[in-house]
Amino acid sequence: MTYAERLAAATDARGRLCVGIDPMPTVLTAWDLPHDVTGLERCARGIVEALGEKVAVFKPQSAFFEAFGSKGVAVLETVLADIRAAGALSILDVKRGDIGSSMAGYAAAYLGDDAPLRADAITVSPYLGVGALAPAVERAVGGGQGLYVLARTSNPDGAPVQLARSGEASVAQHVVDTCAELNKTSDHAVGLVVGGTHSDLGCDVTAFNASILVPGIGAQGGTVAALAEVFGGAIGHVLPTASREVIGSGAAELSARADRLLDQVSQLD
Repeated sequence: MTYAERLAAATDARGRLCVGIDPMPTVLTAWDLPHDVTGLERCARGIVEALGEKVAVFKPQSAFFEAFGSKGVAVLETVLADIRAAGALSILDVKRGDIGSSMAGYAAAYLGDDAPLRADAITVSPYLGVGALAPAVERAVGGGQGLYVLARTSNPDGAPVQLARSGEASVAQHVVDTCAELNKTSDHAVGLVVGGTHSDLGCDVTAFNASILVPGIGAQGGTVAALAEVFGGAIGHVLPTASREVIGSGAAELSARADRLLDQVSQLD
């Protein structure tokens, strides 16, 4: 199956919610866990254990694992395996982007059956040119996996770059349009990252033809209720993503917070 087909099957069965696994220091504190690799593992694996059979997609943030060096990366490997065992999909948030053999090296780390940190999809940066992502696109398609390309991110600092003009369109629009063109020959494996914190995206995604990962729901100020108006005709491709909104108040509230968001997201269908 292609990534698009597997994502559709998972979200049809469990709802269109992606939960971020962001074991940052404030989250470890809320979980009453030590700020070490032991706390990291108990938090990250605990999220999957609690929600793995009800949530379709998890998004581990690689930075919080890499912060603990090789032991943290080993925990990330285990967490990715836990997600697979739970029947959910993983989007590994690594935001890699480079050219030529370097991009191929990054792709080999995450994409393909033999990848040591195999994920169902990864996030990538297009700011060395969308064309520079070709090795990752090729490897993703070959492995039935996906990519999410940064287009219009949820952080305010992104606007000067992403909304800058490139010819007659914004940089963000160029990314959207180029990725849509790539999908015509890549099994719709190339998605977008478009933040859910904007009242006006500054780009048109209504004709986009693959998944749109939408972070920023909850702690960053985005709401599920606003998504239909902001994304319009593309709402069927939207995968709302929440991290601290679900995991940030400790283990005891995990399930209830996820259920609340799943109920809200179900109203989009």
